[in-house]
Amino acid sequence: MSVRPEYASDRGPLALAMRGVSKTFFGHAALSYVDIDVAAGEIHALLGENGSGKSTIIKILAGYHRPDPGSEIIVAGRTLDLGSPDSAYALGCRFVHQDLGLIDSRSIADNLALVAGFPLKWGTVREAELRRNARRDLSRVGLDLDPDLLVGELSPAERTGVAVARALREDESAPVSLLVLDEPTATLPDAEVQQLLSIVRTVAAGGVGVLYVTHRLDEVFQVAATITVLRDGHRVARVPVSSVDRTELISLLVGTEFEDIHRVSAELPMEHDQPLLVADAVSAGPIDRICLEVRAGDVVGLAGITGSGRESLLSVLFGARPRQAGVVRVGEMRLPSFRPDLAMKAGLAFLPPNRKTQGGFFDLTVRENTTISDLEPFWRRLRLSRRRETAEVARWIDRLSVRPPSTEAPLSSLSGGNQQKVLFAKWLRRSPKVLLLDEPTQGVDIGAKAELHMEILQAARSGAGVVVSSSDTDELAALCHRVLVLREGRIAAHLAGSAVTAAAISRACLGADDGGFDAHDS
Repeated sequence: MSVRPEYASDRGPLALAMRGVSKTFFGHAALSYVDIDVAAGEIHALLGENGSGKSTIIKILAGYHRPDPGSEIIVAGRTLDLGSPDSAYALGCRFVHQDLGLIDSRSIADNLALVAGFPLKWGTVREAELRRNARRDLSRVGLDLDPDLLVGELSPAERTGVAVARALREDESAPVSLLVLDEPTATLPDAEVQQLLSIVRTVAAGGVGVLYVTHRLDEVFQVAATITVLRDGHRVARVPVSSVDRTELISLLVGTEFEDIHRVSAELPMEHDQPLLVADAVSAGPIDRICLEVRAGDVVGLAGITGSGRESLLSVLFGARPRQAGVVRVGEMRLPSFRPDLAMKAGLAFLPPNRKTQGGFFDLTVRENTTISDLEPFWRRLRLSRRRETAEVARWIDRLSVRPPSTEAPLSSLSGGNQQKVLFAKWLRRSPKVLLLDEPTQGVDIGAKAELHMEILQAARSGAGVVVSSSDTDELAALCHRVLVLREGRIAAHLAGSAVTAAAISRACLGADDGGFDAHDS
């Protein structure tokens, strides 16, 4: 590893300088001559739609991928040995991914020591030193937690903070110079995002350059100083945050004018006859006597902080979790508890919140994931017609703009946004009566998010009922005619019409308004 003169910019010494970085996979250019500078102590946002090249950049920095010849990367003034994870660590590159790599059943102190090692004496862990080290690591990111707490007992923001603290643990032989955060708030409820952003600010204030990868534009305007935008593997913009507004940034991301989804959702009808879905006094786990009705054309939102019961309700309605009391009906059919097969036959579709562990089969192809919920249309004379199946999936690939447009690509090879489109296709092709969507656009870029929103609204326009459970209050405000807010397992507020705003939803989630309320158009 050669030592280079210190790189600097008008923002000070550079923690990272990428020059002409390209990467080609099987003849396809994932990155084309990308330059990125991150100053020491700067929070630099890296934005782009799914498939734009963000993940490729992260993997190149980590040494997982070797870029094409001619690429150059300088970290804290020294040349990175391309394709070498050891070099990345030695130069001070640290990474926190969406999958935090924490062990819920072990303490904070144990999790912090898993990478750097446990302090030992005569083969025995020195518990006092282990705790001291943990407190020091936590204080570095502004966390005051008992090191003996189990990670599984922490809030989502605290868990992410522990992962950041572990990444920043002191190593005199390899001081931290660059922290790469990959969608750190993707799974956090809005109420906990600010805590994580405070941690990120603390890290940057300590002189560490932060490359912040996110789809949440509000966070960019809160914490970042500079933005780099990727599109189709090219850098299309590098701008100070102070020089752009939200509309301009969205145009840079998607390359076209971005229409306000509110204008579309406002056109949907709101009054209908018999409900498609009825939940009457449903109880299960944290859920306590929940009642709701969904009619054709309805888009109903569910909001609530972690532990409110929001995360459980849709899976209980679908029968993926058992219910302890109450009645669920689809039309005239009363559904038994814990029978998702009968729920599907009745016309329910359920998109779970975690596509990696619950939603898809990542070793199977796009075709197999799309048709796995219903193969009956493709049977001909006791044989499965692969030709008909492939043609059907190809139509959905085209409709949802799945990239790459291959029916036989493994689901694992697609970006997160394209994976989510495939999972949408799996259910939409069944023409369900009611769509139960749990975090439908979590970790999805702004362009794919808009496309999925349009599919949701189109389903409602076609006569389906839709229930959207989301921690994204902006998403709920954009899509929904009405929003039910859960607190402590009960429906604490009902917002409808013009009362459905992101601010009102957030206030209701936090209990800022006294008692339950029922707000409608004035």
